Amino acid sequence: MKIGAIILAAGKGTRMKSKYPKVLHKILNKPILGYVTDAVKELTEVKPIIVIGHGGEYIKEYFEDSYIYRTQEQQLGTGDAVKAGMDALEDEDAVMVLCGDAPMITSEILKIMTKQYINSGAKALVLSADVDISKGYGRIIRNNEDGFERITEEKDANEEEKLIKEVNSGTYIFDKKLLEEALLGLTNQNSQGEYYLTDVLEIFKKQGLIVEVCKAEDDKVILGINNRIQLEDATKILKRRINEKHMMAGVTIEDSLSTYISSEVIIGEDVVIGHNVSITGKTIIGEDVAIGPNTIIKDSIIGSGTTIISSVILESKLGSDCNIGPFAYLRPDNVLGDRVKVGDFVELKKTKVGDGSKIPHHSYIGDAVVGEKVNIGAGTITCNYDGEHKYQTTIDDGAFIGSNSNLVAPIKIGKEAYVGAGSTITKDVPDRNLAIARGKQIVKDNWKKKK
Repeated sequence: MKIGAIILAAGKGTRMKSKYPKVLHKILNKPILGYVTDAVKELTEVKPIIVIGHGGEYIKEYFEDSYIYRTQEQQLGTGDAVKAGMDALEDEDAVMVLCGDAPMITSEILKIMTKQYINSGAKALVLSADVDISKGYGRIIRNNEDGFERITEEKDANEEEKLIKEVNSGTYIFDKKLLEEALLGLTNQNSQGEYYLTDVLEIFKKQGLIVEVCKAEDDKVILGINNRIQLEDATKILKRRINEKHMMAGVTIEDSLSTYISSEVIIGEDVVIGHNVSITGKTIIGEDVAIGPNTIIKDSIIGSGTTIISSVILESKLGSDCNIGPFAYLRPDNVLGDRVKVGDFVELKKTKVGDGSKIPHHSYIGDAVVGEKVNIGAGTITCNYDGEHKYQTTIDDGAFIGSNSNLVAPIKIGKEAYVGAGSTITKDVPDRNLAIARGKQIVKDNWKKKK
């Protein structure tokens, strides 16, 4: 069976108090909508259809051509929103409908729903859950045989119906062809004056079609986000869910409450993560890595056996057995070989560093290619920018750069060459040569008169 997906993301989200769409607000560095689409992609081979409205241009700008977009011109209810997305479907047999503001949904529960939909011969299926506080949710109304009868929205529910704890999640599976037909027959005769998608289920029932309810055991999977308090609540739940997955896979997290790992991150066995650490994006961490407190890693690859202490690493690739920090700052596009040392208060930018090289402390190395077994002394600066253009510095294998040196790019320091401490080097240094470029030292006799 081929399944398509329509994700509803057209709401204004006024309670977020933001100019941006609610679904673009982030949890662990990923937009809310991204969690929903990640859950869906394991169920379908076709791009999900995102129904946008308020602030839709921001959604398209962020996700670009990852999805198919359709616009709900006016906020006329969920039935109208789904109708706006139907024309983007092609030869799908069924369509899954989800809320774009419900990031707790998982591929596991969607697979359970799909299996029940197929095995029961249903033409529609809704995901439900029992919640302690049901205010604001549509209630699942069951018949005497405990089967599905209808869904009553909060504002249309009577006092008895409001006591029901089983609620509608807003996640469904429909027979595509039958859904198209039912949407044409929807009316807005309700307290909201909107076209409810939930009415489609009642239409199916009246036609004698099978409508199933799949009740989730974990009520958290249906939680939606309407304000920033709920955004924080969801962050805590998702953070714990992700951290537990890694701990069960052999990662030690010393303080889960202060550790933030985004869902795409891959971590090897026997990694130890200290407190107040953030690891986000498409980061891959090898085995036996030690990540000390107060470290930020984003979209980077960290080789096995590497130690990182209180540092920031962005969009960079580190080899095995490296030693980073404390207080190192690796800006994007760095590539480090194995056994590289980058010490305290060192900043790297767009730099390649060969195996066994050391940049121990207080240096800025940018737009550079550093060979193997190079030693760069404290306070070294590659002067890569002349106010208009960036230039490259090349330091060949085995070179030694003395402390407090300025290397004015474009420049090449040869193999096993030496630069004397305190030098400002403006010309290439040949292999195995020593370059010294200092002002002449002058000593003034009796500079301070005796009293």
